[in-house]
Amino acid sequence: MPSSCKEIRAALAQCLQESECVMIQRNSAADCLRSPLSETLPTKCQQLKKGYGECRRGMVDMRKRFRGNQPITFKSLESAESSGEGYQLYAGKSAFSGSVRKTDGNEPPPRDWRDIENENLRHAADAAASEEANRRIQEEARAREKAKQQSSSGSGGGGSWFWGK
Repeated sequence: MPSSCKEIRAALAQCLQESECVMIQRNSAADCLRSPLSETLPTKCQQLKKGYGECRRGMVDMRKRFRGNQPITFKSLESAESSGEGYQLYAGKSAFSGSVRKTDGNEPPPRDWRDIENENLRHAADAAASEEANRRIQEEARAREKAKQQSSSGSGGGGSWFWGK
């Protein structure tokens, strides 16, 4: 038996010992696993029973493990219960973790996608306008600098590029 089957078996035994079938109704664990009483077991125990049966039959192979359908090990089941995440895997990640947000009812309504898009376009237009204004200011500064240079070089009485100074 693979080590993963041993973990599942131990988890199933513990689940059965804590179940109502064994503790209150005083049935044996073997009786609780049989047909009439097995439907009264908690969902966790039923899943462990199914996983243990598949593991014993060797139906859990590497192809399923790479897809994420690995048997529920006791450690992952316990960590899933403590963290609140589901143990069911999809594409290597928990299928249900993070999909449900906890709310207290005081959250603002979600913003409409059109409002968000319009706001982004306004920001882009403002950025383009400020870039254009900066470009104009720089051009005006260059033009003033050029005019200043021409006025200072042209004051020398009759100087030109042809005659020299």
